[in-house]
Amino acid sequence: MKKYAVIDIGGTSIKYGCATEEGSFLEKSSQPTRARVDGGAVIPQKVIAIVRDLAKRHELAGVAIDTAGIVRPGTDGEIVFAGEATFPGYSGTKLGKIVREAVGLPVLVENDVNAAALGEVWLGAAKDAESAFMMTIGTNLGGCFVQQGRIWHGASFSAGELGYLRLHGEKRILEDVASTRALIRDAAFANNMSPSEITGEMVFEWAQEGDEDALTAISTLADNLGEGIAAVCCLLNPEVIVLGGGIMAQKKIMGPMLQRRLETLVMPAMREHTRLEFAVLGNDAGMLGALYALLHA
Repeated sequence: MKKYAVIDIGGTSIKYGCATEEGSFLEKSSQPTRARVDGGAVIPQKVIAIVRDLAKRHELAGVAIDTAGIVRPGTDGEIVFAGEATFPGYSGTKLGKIVREAVGLPVLVENDVNAAALGEVWLGAAKDAESAFMMTIGTNLGGCFVQQGRIWHGASFSAGELGYLRLHGEKRILEDVASTRALIRDAAFANNMSPSEITGEMVFEWAQEGDEDALTAISTLADNLGEGIAAVCCLLNPEVIVLGGGIMAQKKIMGPMLQRRLETLVMPAMREHTRLEFAVLGNDAGMLGALYALLHA
């Protein structure tokens, strides 16, 4: 049974562990990323230290990494772009090459949303689907299309970035009105509060208690998100659309709202073979997807 180091690099924390080739975790842990403080250029050294530590307890066959930022697929695992506010100095880092040369193992690096989509296709909500599109709804709105187990990267390695769709010629983009950030903003405005005082979970709790403003904010989110999902249905006609991100745990509320919205926006012939699912792998999705990509590289 082969074992692999699997690592997820986010703005707040680096999650990591050792997993088998079947996708079973033997151990998991995390540490702060501290990229804002230490700079993105030190991330490779943190990854190398993690791999070396895991190698003390496991005979590793490779390293699978998913990370925030636009990633150039290939042996160098280059970070084409990462936001300077969160990852100063990370853009241009050849993460895969640096780690591979240091630890002497095969290394694969993939974008975090892309990897999460692949993880859900391998072992999650879209298991065995021939085609799937995953949307992650958080502070921002990301997406990825997977066809027959392969990620569609696009010419600039940024295919699926649904959050940047322009709406009706407005200056706003979809993630401005269809993200957790938008939900919190609307609920805060209605309650004369600062967005920093509210979380997405709080808005859903208020809605369950019958708060009309919270219900309106959630309904608005579902309407706007439904437009993005409708665009995916029309453009890609996938077998499955997987919805991930913290607030998508509220599937009992969001599911019926989004389904009704799709029935309004998309003709039956274009949506009858596309089903909505909610992500099931949680924080493990990216690590498992990166592992799948490594195993099939």
